[in-house]
Formats: sequence, structure tokens, C-alpha cells
Amino acid sequence: LVREIMIDATPETIWPFLTDPDSLVGWHGTVAEIDPRPGGIYRVLVAGRFQSAGEYVEVVPMEKVVFTFGWEQDGHPIPPGSTTIEITLHPEGDKTRVRLVHSGLPDDAVGDHGHGWALYLERLAVRVAGGDPGPDRASGAEA
Repeated sequence: LVREIMIDATPETIWPFLTDPDSLVGWHGTVAEIDPRPGGIYRVLVAGRFQSAGEYVEVVPMEKVVFTFGWEQDGHPIPPGSTTIEITLHPEGDKTRVRLVHSGLPDDAVGDHGHGWALYLERLAVRVAGGDPGPDRASGAEA
């Protein structure tokens, strides 16, 4: 699963929205407990209902974050840490292409997660520009 968006900002402007818990919940999730360093915790409550969990694998400031991901729900086919998300920042002039790759998803989960990540990347663009994307209510779609 690959999603990209061009954001009218530098990687330096976008970076805190990927690594600071207060900035992260401005566009993704309602509660975030994150420690963006290899081995650090990644826990984000999505849409106030879905607890995601994993851990950071790689963090390259202003360039890339990689973390494992899954859902803390008994019997969920995507358990915590079972998939990997890589978000990279690619400067292009005065803008940045944000590329998200979510690997390891079961085939039947790609559609829902693709829809969710498209929504969240749009929310990120609004937040980075200083706007308010509104509350995180991912209409039942998982990110």
C-alpha cells in the first residue's frame, strides 16, 4: 500500500507532525504515546476508538520514520507490530512529497487502510498549513 501527497512546506516544518505526540494528534489519532527512536513505543488511539500499537524501527530526522503497526483488539487479523509503516519526506523545491508505505497488510485490509491513510495524509496537509482538519472521526475506516 503506497500513498503520497505533496505538501506546501519543508521537511523541517512537517517533521514535528510525525514525531511530537501533541502535533501528531492534530491530524492523526486522539491520543498518542510515542517515543520516536529505534525500539521506542508507538501507540495511537485512532478516531477515539481503535488502539494501534507497534514500535519504531528507524528514525532519520527530517527524512524518514519507520515503525511497526497493528491493532490492540482480541482476534484482530492485524495484531500489534505485525505490519510496517514507512513515512518519507522528499523535498521538491519549496514543497515536500510525503510518501507513506504500509507493508505486510493482509490483502483484504489494503482497501480500508488505503482509504484511511489517504484521509490522514489530507488531514496532515491541512494541519501543516495551519488549518484545523476537525476531530479525528475516521468514519469507521481504519488507518
